[in-house]
Amino acid sequence: MNENLLLVAGGVLAYLMGSFSSAVWIGKWFYNTDVREHGSGNAGATNTIRVLGTKAGIIVMALDIVKAWGAVMLAYLFAIDTWTEAQLVDYKIVVGSLAVLGHVFPVFTGFKGGKGVASLVGVIIALYSPYIFLLVLAWFLTVFILTRYVSLASVTASIFFAVLAIFIFHEQNTYLIILAALIAVFVPLTHHKNIKRLLKGEENKLSFGKK
Repeated sequence: MNENLLLVAGGVLAYLMGSFSSAVWIGKWFYNTDVREHGSGNAGATNTIRVLGTKAGIIVMALDIVKAWGAVMLAYLFAIDTWTEAQLVDYKIVVGSLAVLGHVFPVFTGFKGGKGVASLVGVIIALYSPYIFLLVLAWFLTVFILTRYVSLASVTASIFFAVLAIFIFHEQNTYLIILAALIAVFVPLTHHKNIKRLLKGEENKLSFGKK
């Protein structure tokens, strides 16, 4: 196969992997419920917890993280043998970004997906230092435990991640720096409605329990 076609095939497969909306399919297969028709209408782990319960939400979150991580790992299968490590990282960024795009705009479920936070976590685990992930996770959990606002924890964690990657851990790869900065912009943008509700004091807190 032509090398360029091989790279495109890897990108398409990454997008299709991201398009597997675990929240939608788990809801339909096991609960006879489309989570997009309830709660916030979002096909993500948080709304799944609200609509279907904690167990389903955790499974959805894990699948969303793994699918994005797996999409990044696809780079090893489709990369060109003569590439440098830097070129491989660049391709990893491309396929990882396509997986997140697939999660937000999934072709299999009418382009109505989640906000991409869990998928971004999978990309971060695959591309950045594990210490960055652990620190961001600690930040997220701290903010969430103190406030019970998933949206606030997600938005502030995305910004904290960029600060860590760029200014604390001094990431050297230019495109990983750009990606970190874009994540700090992307997550707040996908949560703009939540931010408005937070400012008005109308955002819903998350509680755990069985449905």
